[in-house]
Amino acid sequence: MPPRSTRPADKFDDDDYPAYTMGRAAEMLGTTPGFLRTLGEHRLITPLRSEGGHRRYSRYQLRIAARARELVDAGTPIEAACRIIILEDQLEEAQRINNELRAQGHESQPKMSG
Repeated sequence: MPPRSTRPADKFDDDDYPAYTMGRAAEMLGTTPGFLRTLGEHRLITPLRSEGGHRRYSRYQLRIAARARELVDAGTPIEAACRIIILEDQLEEAQRINNELRAQGHESQPKMSG
């Protein structure tokens, strides 16, 4: 059996593996390739490029694009939607770090006996 990271099926289980072409990604999202290009222009998602130079998207990037589409469909300008998603992501990361630091703080505090 080959090492786990080299088995072909593992690539499709990887949220960051660029498995989807622009056309397929747009189809899955119910949007246009132009919408995906615009998200790239606003640096919300940066697709990887195939050897032939074609854009490839991961499942993680498709979730971000789907969130952008929700906001745009609700009337949010695309620039604002991209900024909102970036801020949501930063907030989530800050909360995760904060929780980790709190957990470490509880572990290192001496126990009070009474």
